[in-house]
Amino acid sequence: MSDWVLEAHDLRMTFGAGPTATHAVDGISLSVAPGQAYGLVGPDGAGKTTTMRLLVGVLSRGSGEVRILGRDLRRDGSAALNHVGYLAQRFSLYEDLTVQENLAFFGTVRSVRGPDMIARSAELLHFVGLSGFEHRLAGQLSGGMKQKLGLACALVHRPRLLLLDEPTTGVDPLSRREFWQILYSLRAEGVAMLISTAYLDEAERCDRLALLHEGAIMHCDTPARLKSRMPGAMLEVVSPDPRRVRDAALPLTGVLGVLLVGNRAHIHVDDAQLRATQIAAALAAAGVASSGIAEVAPTIEDLFVAVLEQQREPA
Repeated sequence: MSDWVLEAHDLRMTFGAGPTATHAVDGISLSVAPGQAYGLVGPDGAGKTTTMRLLVGVLSRGSGEVRILGRDLRRDGSAALNHVGYLAQRFSLYEDLTVQENLAFFGTVRSVRGPDMIARSAELLHFVGLSGFEHRLAGQLSGGMKQKLGLACALVHRPRLLLLDEPTTGVDPLSRREFWQILYSLRAEGVAMLISTAYLDEAERCDRLALLHEGAIMHCDTPARLKSRMPGAMLEVVSPDPRRVRDAALPLTGVLGVLLVGNRAHIHVDDAQLRATQIAAALAAAGVASSGIAEVAPTIEDLFVAVLEQQREPA
């Protein structure tokens, strides 16, 4: 018996043919353990959704091997998928059915019926915070509540593996936080989770991360180890005009890149002490107001941008 809940090896998916072919997934391999939150991180078009669809067999024309609790997805797909809950990127429940009716439908699909379904429904609605909304039409729910309902439907058969495709996209910050609190509870119960996200602050909540770009994994490790790999140092400048900070800093020797985060500019440099003095002088000369320059720990977003910049340099 495998120690992994999910194992994928050399997943590939190509759309089109010839010189115009798009390699949406290009040799992705990953493993997810019980109670582990594994993140797939990358911008739109990186291959996250296509990877998810390959893992649940929605796309069958791809290549590679997928095993769920040791069962091969191609040879024993029905038995393998009995252990999987899947939440698609877009709300895919029935908007003209109530919350309770959606749960009952997906319970029937997953062979959860009768008294078991009644008990499971009450348990799930309490768990995701939808108690009291049983009779509201799904189409009348807020974005965050729709995602919670989708998660409840994905959990109705007590899956061992959850595949969540950008589950908080378009959801307000409070609902995003509540959604992650639910995921933490599931992780504590031993549920394995593969979560794709374009929110890099969310990525830092995962136990393990794979940084995707153009269908391939560039780096994979824990968030802390990934950030420790970042060469050089990160300087932060807080300013009412961060774009002018970027314009003044980018031409300087030793500045490897600049990322704007709200009213802050994260400046990737080769040497923090040496470049901080040069950047301060450049900002003063350009008349750019700031509250000073401080060295800060890099974020996953800083790392991702730095990796992409390194890839562009040879080109």
